[in-house]
Amino acid sequence: MAHQITSASNPLIKTLKSLHMKKGRAESGLFLAEGARLAVEAADLGVWPEILLFSPAAMAREQVRALIDEAERRRVRTIETNETLLAQISKRDNPQTVIGAYKPHLAPLESIEGETVVALEGVRDPGNLGTILRTADSTGAAGVVLVGEGCDPFSVEAVRASMGSLFAVKLARASFDELVRHKKARGAEMFGLSLKGGPLDPGTPAPAKAVVLMGNEQSGLPDYMEAACDQLVKLPMRGRADSLNLAIATGVMLYDLWRRRGYDGARA
Repeated sequence: MAHQITSASNPLIKTLKSLHMKKGRAESGLFLAEGARLAVEAADLGVWPEILLFSPAAMAREQVRALIDEAERRRVRTIETNETLLAQISKRDNPQTVIGAYKPHLAPLESIEGETVVALEGVRDPGNLGTILRTADSTGAAGVVLVGEGCDPFSVEAVRASMGSLFAVKLARASFDELVRHKKARGAEMFGLSLKGGPLDPGTPAPAKAVVLMGNEQSGLPDYMEAACDQLVKLPMRGRADSLNLAIATGVMLYDLWRRRGYDGARA
């Protein structure tokens, strides 16, 4: 049965507030994910929170009641609280009525199989990272590999931008050497986005397996990474803009590869 917490001084509430900071996530081993829909979708994938908070208003929804009942059967710590505390935890004036605290999980690199893998070198913006996870999910990519230092994929901003796809897409960390070995073992072709590249031939079929390698928002790919690519790609520009946001550019690449495969597996 759910416990009730209404005091902002409660130690658990303080811990949950701290999850906006990397230090808080590291110390607690938890991250925040907001929204009933996200919690339900995660549960459908077999991912359950350690702590599930909800407001009395959330209980008016049958789907949320079923979620909470199942969470309690699975011994998830369920907490009924008020919207004031939910707003303090989420740092939003109009908070979601359901918030979960989850354990982060990274997949082994070797578990990421499939047609297309996204590799991100030193991505700095959590909004970009979350959006790329969502786009990878939308296009059926096998997974996302984080190469080198970059932002935390379990930050509140990244989780929000992923819209739940963080739970659906395999996410791994690896060195560039490990990525190259994995690419070779899979027999994949690696495409790197670079100003030194050229446009993809619109009539060329997509390779059976591909790695889409993207550099960080400021400096792009280092020279040694470009040298390891099978093909460097430069997205053509027509208007006055001379560049694209990282997440948009990644989306263009993923959808172009999927188009070349005839949008195989797309929902009707």
